[in-house]
Amino acid sequence: MKRVMHWLLLGVALVLCHSSVQASELSDRLSTDRYVLLMRHALAPGVGDPPGYSLARCESQRILNDEGKRQAVRIGQWLRSQGIAQASVYTSAWCRCTQTAELLGFAPAVVESSLASFFDEPHLAAAQNKSLQTFIAQALRTKKDRALILVTHHVNILEFMGQNIGSGDMVLAHVNAQGRLLDYKRYPSP
Repeated sequence: MKRVMHWLLLGVALVLCHSSVQASELSDRLSTDRYVLLMRHALAPGVGDPPGYSLARCESQRILNDEGKRQAVRIGQWLRSQGIAQASVYTSAWCRCTQTAELLGFAPAVVESSLASFFDEPHLAAAQNKSLQTFIAQALRTKKDRALILVTHHVNILEFMGQNIGSGDMVLAHVNAQGRLLDYKRYPSP
């Protein structure tokens, strides 16, 4: 009975907290056509993918562990606590990214090729970054007031902004009309 009462009180607290959410700097900026949130996938221990991995088979890739799954859910909750009620979420095809994107809890994520990892082919970095910029520019023109959230890999974010970020960390990127980075603000994973 005590445990049930605890969960009921926790649920009421979450509802009250959720209903009093106000817009934040993050949600205000993401409602415009000049900001995008890039996010590194949640915790998936290791580096790269095993030899012979296949994008069609999650079990052959490096994927989220249990902590990574909990982390992705927390990130989605934190984003909603920042006033982000609706988001267009795009993701890399790698399972650790699609898992993260889905666990955020917004509308179903859409796989976007410009978010694909080039970890195994670093010579593609500049071309992939140009493709990402083009995608961002186009997506910002059509997103209306929904937040634009892109779930991708550290190599993509490093090439885009010039810095590594941790698993589940986010970058609020201020971009120009061509999708090129002007400045940014980092948000650590909650």
